[in-house]
Formats: sequence, C-alpha cells, structure tokens
Amino acid sequence: MPRYRSLFRTPEFTPLFLGSAAQTAAQTLGGLALGTLVYRATGSPLLSAVSMFGPSLAQVLGATVLLSGADRLPPRTALSAIGLAFAAGTALQALPGLPAGVLLLIVLLLGLVASLGGGVRWGLLNEILSKDGYLPGRSLFNMMSGLTQITGYATGGALLAALSPRVCLLLAAALYLTAALVLRLGLSPRPPRIGGRPSPAATWRTNARLWSARSRRLTYLGLWVPNGLVVGCESLYVSYAPHAAGALFACAALGMFAGDVTVGRLLPPGVRARLATPLLLLLAVPYLLFAAHPPLPVAVVCVTLASVGFGASLVQQERLMSLTPDELAGHALGLHSAGMLTLQGVSATLAGTVAQLTSPATAMTVMAAASATVTLALATAGRSLPAAEAREAA
Repeated sequence: MPRYRSLFRTPEFTPLFLGSAAQTAAQTLGGLALGTLVYRATGSPLLSAVSMFGPSLAQVLGATVLLSGADRLPPRTALSAIGLAFAAGTALQALPGLPAGVLLLIVLLLGLVASLGGGVRWGLLNEILSKDGYLPGRSLFNMMSGLTQITGYATGGALLAALSPRVCLLLAAALYLTAALVLRLGLSPRPPRIGGRPSPAATWRTNARLWSARSRRLTYLGLWVPNGLVVGCESLYVSYAPHAAGALFACAALGMFAGDVTVGRLLPPGVRARLATPLLLLLAVPYLLFAAHPPLPVAVVCVTLASVGFGASLVQQERLMSLTPDELAGHALGLHSAGMLTLQGVSATLAGTVAQLTSPATAMTVMAAASATVTLALATAGRSLPAAEAREAA
C-alpha cells in the first residue's frame, strides 16, 4: 500500500487535494455561518438544521438526473465550474434582507449542483491513483477534511463572535473561488471516462446496473443510512449548545480524523475488512448518552468518540470498488456520495422536526438508536448473502 507522502508525488493529486481542502473550509465556515444566521433570525432548530445540511436534500434529484455526468464530463471543467457556482451562491446568501425561504431555496439549488461533484472528484481520484492507492488516497482526503473542519469550526466560531454571519458567508465565497482557481490551473485536461452525453436516461441505466447486485445494495445502504442518521445528531449541535456549537463540530472532526488515520493507515487489510459493523455501532452508541442531557464536557467526549466510527466508510468504499467495473467508478462513487448526503439531509430534517416537538437531546438519542438498529439489521442481512456473493463482497 502506498505511503501518504508518495501520493503527493503523483501528478495532479496535489491540486485536487488542495482544491478540495479549500472547498471543505468554505463549506465548514459557510454552513456554520448560515446555520447561525437562520437560528438567530428564527429561533428554530428545524430551520437551522435544514440550512446547514439542506444541500444534501437535493442530492437525491441529482443522483437520478445528473449523475451520468460524473464519467461523461471533462473532470477539470466540471470541478472548477462547481466551485464557481458555490462561490456565487454563497455570496448571494450574504445579501441582507433575504427571507429564510429564499436562503433555503439557494441551499437546495447548491445541493443540486453538488450532487455531481462527488462523482467527478472521486472518479478522478480513482483514475489518478493506482488500484491499491485509492484507499490511502481517500483516507488522506478524509483526514484533510477532518483537520480542515476542526480548524474551520474553531475559526468560524471565533469569527462569528467578532463578525456578522453575512461577513463570514462572504469569506466562505472567497474560499470557494480560490478552490475553483486551484482546480482549473492545477489539473490537466482529461477526456471523459465514457463517451456519450450525460442524460437522465443514462443515469437511470447505470444506477439500475449498480443496484442490480445484492452485495452492492447492502454496501450502499451501509454507506448511506447509519452515517446519515448520526449526521442528524450533528445537525442539532447549534440548538443543543448555541454558544459552543463550534467546539462540538471541531471535536466531531477530530474523532473522524482519528478514525480515518486508524483505518486507512494503521490496520492491516484482514482486520480492517471485519470492522465495518463495530465502527458503525461506535458511531451511534455514544449519542445514546444524550438522553441524560449531558453537560458540555461530557457531550464533547461523546461526540469525539462517536466520530471515530466514521472510519467505517473507508472499509465500505474499498468493498464497493472491489464490486464495481473500473469504467463506472465515478458514477458508483458519485451514487455513494449523493445517497449519503441525501440521507444526511433527510436525517437533519427529521432530527430538527423531533427536536422541535421535544428537545435537541431527545432527538439526538432517537437518531442514534435508529442508526444502531439499522446497522444490526444490515449486518444480519449481510450474513445471509449467498456464499459466492459474500466472497465477492469481502
């Protein structure tokens, strides 16, 4: 397995990495600023959660009509155009006087644009790196995302204490613009991986092909549902601890970083392959303690420990790539990304609704219990796979 340092000697890996880092920083700062802006204006946990995670709700539409573009568009052009769209949309959100409904509409439109980005980015990463380089490469991207979120949420919390949310949104727009420039100037022009024009029909055909194998279906559900339900817990940080949400988000990112390092670099393949279910249970179980309305120090420990479980995603992605033809890698990874983000958006909405009717702590407990239940059900279903499919999925 390649070392992390060797990946940066691979052509195009560094600009893709740096551009993605700038986008993650922009998303972190912009999401926290928008969630705070909406919560201050409305006092609603539901609207605050939807404003931060609402882009994910549009992913399901993108996955059904746009995703064929992940392998049929030139990667450099697509990624830089997506960055520019987010820069414009985030700057628009900073305009004073926009009602909450307009802000949420912009959020959903940006989510539709983002539904294509995951497939293009991860398909390009799979193309740039060797076959055994994808897992450490994706692990490094996840680690970068965790560190960027730790820094971004800590910095965002400080900026929101000193500046207005609208100024922070403009800073996020500048970061998106920087990402677009890095990707445009740093990546080489590459042809699409598959010929033909993107279309809803092509998207549906490939989705049906990917969904046809039971082993892939179970892998997709494992990537989407338990993760998404726990993100519903995260969407309530602002309403659970309005003055310390940045600290909770930063600690969640720290736990995710630790999980990615452990799974992506430290564990041997034989051990790693058996840890998907235990890691998914770790992702949910600490949130059950929120039933007791823990004080902030205890909540921070629970959040950090739980987020180590996000490392399960690397195990599941490795399994998905072993089950997918190379020419469909971008579409398959885009479907993973779009489905995961869709479930995150749905879960954020559901969690916000439960919190509106009960309390943020109660809603977090409910979402965690649902995540653990789904994980156990999928593990049981996986054990019933026919022997040939079970060997293929391993």
